[in-house]
Amino acid sequence: MFQKGRIRAVLTLGVALTAATVGLITPTLTSGASTPQVITIAEGANATPNYILPFYPPANCTVTNTSQFQLMMYRPLYFFGLGASAALQPKLSTGNLPVYSNGNKTVTINMKGWKFADGQTVDAQSVMFFLNMYDAVPSGFCTYTKGLGIPDQVASATGTGNTVVIHLKSPVSPLWFTDNELAVITPMANTWDVTSATKKSDCATGTYGAASTIAACKAVQAYLNKEASVIGSFTGKLWQSGVDGPYTLIKMDNLGNAEFKANPTYSGPQKAQVPYVKLVAFTSTTSEQNQLEAGNIDLGYVDPSVLTSPAPAPGKVGANWGPLASKFNLVSTIPFSNNYMNLNFADGPGAVFIDQLYVRQALESSIDQAAIDKSAFKNYAEPSFAAVPPATPSSEIGKITQPYPYNLTAAEKDFTSNGWTNSSGQLTCTSPGTAAGECGTGITQGEKLSLAVEYYSGVPSLTTEMNAVIADWTSLGINVTQKTGTFNDTVGSCPAAYNSSTTEDICNWGGGWLYAPDYYPSGEPLYLTGAGSNSGLYSSPTMDSLIKATLSTNVKLTTFAQYTADNLPVLWDPINASTSEVAKSLKSSIGFQDVLETFTPEYFHF
Repeated sequence: MFQKGRIRAVLTLGVALTAATVGLITPTLTSGASTPQVITIAEGANATPNYILPFYPPANCTVTNTSQFQLMMYRPLYFFGLGASAALQPKLSTGNLPVYSNGNKTVTINMKGWKFADGQTVDAQSVMFFLNMYDAVPSGFCTYTKGLGIPDQVASATGTGNTVVIHLKSPVSPLWFTDNELAVITPMANTWDVTSATKKSDCATGTYGAASTIAACKAVQAYLNKEASVIGSFTGKLWQSGVDGPYTLIKMDNLGNAEFKANPTYSGPQKAQVPYVKLVAFTSTTSEQNQLEAGNIDLGYVDPSVLTSPAPAPGKVGANWGPLASKFNLVSTIPFSNNYMNLNFADGPGAVFIDQLYVRQALESSIDQAAIDKSAFKNYAEPSFAAVPPATPSSEIGKITQPYPYNLTAAEKDFTSNGWTNSSGQLTCTSPGTAAGECGTGITQGEKLSLAVEYYSGVPSLTTEMNAVIADWTSLGINVTQKTGTFNDTVGSCPAAYNSSTTEDICNWGGGWLYAPDYYPSGEPLYLTGAGSNSGLYSSPTMDSLIKATLSTNVKLTTFAQYTADNLPVLWDPINASTSEVAKSLKSSIGFQDVLETFTPEYFHF
């Protein structure tokens, strides 16, 4: 999902959830930090929850909405990640582990029988509700990939009692199907099976694939999708009746401040140890740091720019910021993610340039990741150049190489060898055409190379990074126009896939993609032609073929990953680590290094 200014960004989106612009959003909630009854957690600056339905469209597919808001209330069929581990957590899952049979064409799932807040059992019907809605409105869900997985590879699905059986049209890799397809399912309460405040429907109970079920589910999804963005409805009966997680939402305002209370009917293994949790909204890292210094936050974030000592190594911590050192521990984690600047291959003013591989090579060769790691992130970052997270197990991927290391001379040659002349600091096409040594398809004689860039505002480290990158691009003769926006604006409206009228060629929301709920980094939601989260509308038959090869059998991701480095569906930039501040009075049985950036405060206590 999109990370927020660790943002995965969305968290992810810097991760660090340290994004920002201007000041503290005054909370309307009661109580302060470090009291025995309340755990106070800072939200990412300018990155507040704005969507509650766990069947979420691509534009709302952010770490802020899902891993740090919804998951506290709604637990998925299969829960991944806990502390420093990104692995499947069977005890925290609402279903037992899936059983594959019939040559990996049949999947059987037995539910554990947890309870929703309204007393309904989390059973097969709860899963079928999600499956029926997905079948009816596939484009309404974040990770939908046309032709693959759920729902397109599903021949039939049935649910009786606590047992769900899914029959597939072709064999699948159990690793991929569990981690990227079953993992996206969140069982939903039948109290959500409505098309208005008073009118019930039969989306949950309908036969999978039937025309009547599809019609019912389209109407239900349309209603729920609309209500899911109305923050004033979040604490109402509709949404809270479907809670099966450790917390229920009791207060929330339009600024993003939220308060949760422990759910007494939670069926999972770890009950909340502290009865209340507050999420506090900020518009700048500076204001958040001020509140940390004042002792009003138990778990928050500082921007690496304030740290006086660099990290000794990625994922390790150096000296803490002086004003906080006596009361807080600095914790750093490299998330299970990649990081990139999104490219507009579709309809931006510079799409004709972006479509040329040599242009993308030159842009990538002009990103000095080593210098950015040191200057912008104080070594709280790690270079990246491919789609897979650095922590991907060796059992899943072999060695890949960096094809375009920082080299401005090589970047300049990419242009001069392909029909461009730098005249008075402006690259101009002097050899139009499609032959070797010419500018390429759609580029005309005398055309000047210009690109429009938007990035997430208010995060000092990200601003430092983008200033450095744009300076190098400008030095090559590229005319770069730039603007900034909030995280939600940058991730939701800058990409071509979500805004057909966008005028931006490059979007940087500060955190790329956290692999959740697609925990196996095979890349199909991001880089397959027409995929739901292919936000730049990138398309490559070779990429399509390489991704599909990893989905039917347990093939290593090496060839796919190398192609993401070579062909540049996006521009790779450093993966910034979180720089989290944890009050010394706050304890956790799982630690505070969460590689999937999930809020699990039920494990915290004072």
